[in-house]
Amino acid sequence: MAGTNLKDRIRQGLFLLDGAMGTELIARGLEVGTCNEYLNVTSPDIVSGIHRAYLQAGSDAILTNTFGANKYVLARYGFGDEVVRLNIAGAEIARRAAGEERYVLGDIGPSGDFLEPLGRLKPNELKAAFAQQAGALLDGGVDGFIIETITALDEATITIEAVKSVSGDLPVFASMAFDRVGSGFKTMMGVDVESAVSKMISLEVDAVGFNCGTASLDEYVELAEKYVSAIKALKKSQVTSHESRVTIFAEPNAGRPELIEGRAVYKVSPEDFVAAAEKIQSAGVNIIGGCCGTGPAHIKAVAEKLRG
Repeated sequence: MAGTNLKDRIRQGLFLLDGAMGTELIARGLEVGTCNEYLNVTSPDIVSGIHRAYLQAGSDAILTNTFGANKYVLARYGFGDEVVRLNIAGAEIARRAAGEERYVLGDIGPSGDFLEPLGRLKPNELKAAFAQQAGALLDGGVDGFIIETITALDEATITIEAVKSVSGDLPVFASMAFDRVGSGFKTMMGVDVESAVSKMISLEVDAVGFNCGTASLDEYVELAEKYVSAIKALKKSQVTSHESRVTIFAEPNAGRPELIEGRAVYKVSPEDFVAAAEKIQSAGVNIIGGCCGTGPAHIKAVAEKLRG
């Protein structure tokens, strides 16, 4: 664990997350459709190599290779009983790579299903599943947690509550994935920015943000501006005292992908990505990373430009 408390560090100016894990694994030969998280026990050197590449690029924090390491996603690969082992392994790999000078965030993604009555998930079972994952990440040595790519407020609520039930004093980041809808942005389940920000802040997360989605770089900049405006509006209304302590984070994709020979290909260059990152920071966002299609070169460009 780095010397400065992570809750304090994220309020001290620019804080860089890493970029994508999945597209980096594919670039190293992993077949699409493989369980990325199982590599934590079968090919830890590959995962560690990606972590090290991001750290060398300038990331202040790396995310564990555990995005889909909840029991629901793992069960689709036949690994539903491997939750604890894969999360501990993922956290330990990242911890060794980060050492004591950088931070490790335990990465938690969605279940891939819907809560009743839209889907088959029961609230108590979903909460237990995410608490199990978060507990294993904690045992592996993470400095905090990041909940990503959620599209429904009910799942976001349960996931945050589950993580906070085991996180103690460690910070919790939470983000949702948005798409352009008309003149604004909504998640796949119809959640707008204001509703997402208000709900997540009411659950007392330490950072709120956005990641993934289908936006262009210009739209990610606009989305960042909407996040900043939403938090300012909450501060003005003084709903709670927590808003003043919440920070915003952004993890844009490398633009919209193009489908080439059945694969999603991201063509945004590091130079174009850092131009958008500059605008996102200028809007008032100081925690910046990348999602799908971003790699160490994108993060290095951001680190070099924004750190001057």
